[in-house]
Amino acid sequence: MFKTVSRCLREYKKPMYLTFFFIALEAVIEAIIPFITAKLVNHVSAGVEMSFLLRTGLLLFVMTVISLACGGLAGFTCSKASAGFAKNVRHDIFSRVQRFSFANIDKFSTSSLVTRLTTDINNVQMAFMMMIRIALRAPLMLVFSIVMAFYMGGMLAATFVFVIPVLACGLLLIAKFAMPAFRRVFKKYDRLNESIEENVRGMRVVKGFSREEYEKQKFRRASDDICVDFTKAERIVALNGPIMQVCIYFNMAFILSVGSKLVIENRGSLINVGEMSSMLTYGFQVLMQLMMLSMIYVMLTMSAESIRRISEVLDEEPTIHNPENPVTEVSDGSVDFDGVSFKYSQKAKKDALSGIDLHIPSGATVGILGGTGSSKSSLVQLIPRLYDVTAGAVRVGGRDVREYDLKTLRDSVAMVLQKNELFSGTIRENLRWGNPDATDEELEQACRLAQAHEFVVSFPDGYDTHIEQGGTNVSGGQKQRLCIARALLKKPKILILDDSTSAVDTKTDAFIRAGFKEYIPDTTKIIIAQRVASVQDADIILVLDGGKIAAQGTHVELMETSPIYREVYEQQTNGGDGDAA
Repeated sequence: MFKTVSRCLREYKKPMYLTFFFIALEAVIEAIIPFITAKLVNHVSAGVEMSFLLRTGLLLFVMTVISLACGGLAGFTCSKASAGFAKNVRHDIFSRVQRFSFANIDKFSTSSLVTRLTTDINNVQMAFMMMIRIALRAPLMLVFSIVMAFYMGGMLAATFVFVIPVLACGLLLIAKFAMPAFRRVFKKYDRLNESIEENVRGMRVVKGFSREEYEKQKFRRASDDICVDFTKAERIVALNGPIMQVCIYFNMAFILSVGSKLVIENRGSLINVGEMSSMLTYGFQVLMQLMMLSMIYVMLTMSAESIRRISEVLDEEPTIHNPENPVTEVSDGSVDFDGVSFKYSQKAKKDALSGIDLHIPSGATVGILGGTGSSKSSLVQLIPRLYDVTAGAVRVGGRDVREYDLKTLRDSVAMVLQKNELFSGTIRENLRWGNPDATDEELEQACRLAQAHEFVVSFPDGYDTHIEQGGTNVSGGQKQRLCIARALLKKPKILILDDSTSAVDTKTDAFIRAGFKEYIPDTTKIIIAQRVASVQDADIILVLDGGKIAAQGTHVELMETSPIYREVYEQQTNGGDGDAA
């Protein structure tokens, strides 16, 4: 887990090592200063010349300045290393997610990935910053101080033999009880973020149903739940402070009482005033470093769950890979399904699709109808290899899709979903997702085909109109038409419309389909629709039911042979909505 995350250091190893160097030098100097001070006290007690005092004072001043300089430089290199490390972790997670297949995305919820990219990385950055500043300094100072304490104070330093085990046991018990609480907190963070994301995305629905108070109460419950668990965890961790205070005061009381008695009774033969004062300093240093180590321990306890969650994403292998010698050209838009079965998870008991055998000639128009849950979207998602089949094979251009280079295959297939996304930026920038090199004339032609040109030029800024995040400042029908235009700019061999004209009227839908026939006759067009009118003129119409092809043929053939198709057609034409007219 730690090894996985540490790979993100890369170019920031140098500032990390420099931090270690400056911290080590600072620790050595701080350990020597009390020793020199003790010697100075003893010399002053015995009587000493002013020149010796000046030399010693100057030496202490120079050492202090060097120590301060090392601390400042360590702060600079530490901040550079920790911020750069967090940047690399964030970049690596985001890059990893871009390589994920839909199956991988399904494993991690969107809200969980957002939490890992934000809260978890911030926790890890803070832990890393504390570690490289304190994880080396504290042990060094601890070892130096204990060695010097035994050297200067002899058996008086035996107090550490009692204090250190007590503190270590206390920290282990704190971590044992705190870790489960922190695990619960981060899982609840995921659910809280999911609630926020749903609320923001569905704000129009929330307001339309006057559910603001319900959403606020739901959020409050989730937030209070996190607060309760975090409070429990923080209460456990807060015990670290009292344990440290007890150890510090015990140590000071022991050194002052026992040390003073030894100085008075033995008249400085076993230990003198200077050595006892240095023992106090070293004792304080020992316990301060133990406190620093306890802070690191607590921070690591808090961030361990974040590190685990980050490493989960970094270690996750995409389920879809490029083959060793991929095919880099798609010959045509023909599509074949040979005995295809598919399920979303190996643990699933039932196939989403089963026994699919289908041949679609290049350039054909195929309509797909079926009820909710009939796996219409699942069928078309196998064509650009968003998922891999469980059994059988999907062929494009006569080749199994698993033989193609992924970019080549997906560049040849354009998908327009019912809930397709527009991104922050201008209309022109959104359209050029389909083709970064498209000219203004090509943009306009694609928009005319998608029946989008008229409403685009009606905006004051035309094609330079800014689209808000998620396309919230355009209507559902306008968004769908822009997404269709964007797909057309890819000049694909296969165009898939997954219920992507559901938000436009039947007249506009007819114009779009007529444009397809005229301008992209060689492109295979697969249209998923709820309206029979949208697929009535297709070369092949598929009726899906329960993940199987219940019927296929032309409109005339299906009216005679498919009760399901005939029932849908009659409901839509005689039920009063006139969709098929």
